[in-house]
Amino acid sequence: MRTAICPGSFDPVTLGHLNIITRAAQIFDRVVVCVAANANKPTPMFTVEEKIDMLRTVVAPYPNVSVEVNTGLLAEFARRYEGAVLVKGMRAASDFDYEFQMDLINKRINPALETMFLTADQRYTFLSSSIVREMAHYGAELSGLVPEEIIAFIEAKAKSGRG
Repeated sequence: MRTAICPGSFDPVTLGHLNIITRAAQIFDRVVVCVAANANKPTPMFTVEEKIDMLRTVVAPYPNVSVEVNTGLLAEFARRYEGAVLVKGMRAASDFDYEFQMDLINKRINPALETMFLTADQRYTFLSSSIVREMAHYGAELSGLVPEEIIAFIEAKAKSGRG
């Protein structure tokens, strides 16, 4: 069984993330969406538990997709799945520079681990979780940026002052 791991901080999950996840689900037998619990992102908007709940909601239609949390190194997490492949979305050349470095480090830790880059759908090349957080903070419209099922949750979180 070929397994893809789609890692990220998902703070929050965007339609760009979901596009990569669903495309991976068409290519691989199993997709594990890996939520980084200790990402180097300053003050996340959502707790790990909230991210997992949002992700499980939006991937529910895909029977071969599951959501897990990772508190350590991604290359070590991947050892749980024999022959796993990391699937990373690429929006621009700057993403490649960073992800290429990460690939080299991951291979140093776990030489069997491969990384596959999927280019972003052109509709989402500008989209990031940080843009969504800022828009939510100012009460801007989030339709077309994040899955409809989680818009109300994101808006409520931003309104509460915790976003």
